[in-house]
Amino acid sequence: MRGINKWYGNLQVLKDCSTHVSKGEIVVVCGPSGSGKSTLIKTVNGLESFQKGEILVNGQSIGSAKTDLPKLRQQVGMVFQHFELFPHMSIIENLTLPQTKVLHRATNDAKAKGLALLERVGLSAHAHKYPAQLSGGQQQRVAIARALSMDPVIMLFDEPTSALDPEMINEVLDVMVSLAKDGMTMMVVTHEMGFARRVADRVVFMEEGMIIDDTSSEAFFNGTSSERAKLFLSKILGH
Repeated sequence: MRGINKWYGNLQVLKDCSTHVSKGEIVVVCGPSGSGKSTLIKTVNGLESFQKGEILVNGQSIGSAKTDLPKLRQQVGMVFQHFELFPHMSIIENLTLPQTKVLHRATNDAKAKGLALLERVGLSAHAHKYPAQLSGGQQQRVAIARALSMDPVIMLFDEPTSALDPEMINEVLDVMVSLAKDGMTMMVVTHEMGFARRVADRVVFMEEGMIIDDTSSEAFFNGTSSERAKLFLSKILGH
């Protein structure tokens, strides 16, 4: 990501943002509300457009008219705050449909992969239930399994626990920790600093649309160079 700038009309929401995520790296993006974190992460798969700069995913340019964006998005898994599951479909149908429609996988193969991923996130017993029959934490784990079913090269998480009750947060974070240990490349917008400290290789700290800090997790939590980030951490970790 090089020099990304984005405007909504006259309001500039991203200002010269540059960073990189290496294969197998876990990068946490944090900062106060309204700092541009979610907008930044959504530019990575073209869900948010940008007016200036360049983003390359596996060597392909997100902003180029020559890039087949739907095809590129297949490689970039995305998990949102709200689970975005199809309410009228069973859990296994939610996992099978994208594979058959987008990847043209045989239905039996897609279903087998879906069941294996539900097992991985601890939900195989719920395969034939509907989203409304599951808790928020369970639905978010289904959303993670669905994203994984598309064989992504990177997973993007946009505040995946912010809509959950406190006691459901850990069950989702545990799945994310497991993915990190398996070497999945991940970019995560979150306020869960315990998670960031535990698994992040790097922390990107944003404020007012700018990247203020981009440093190793160890440096960030043990005396980051930015006074603003220190203040942010003191407020978050003080509770």
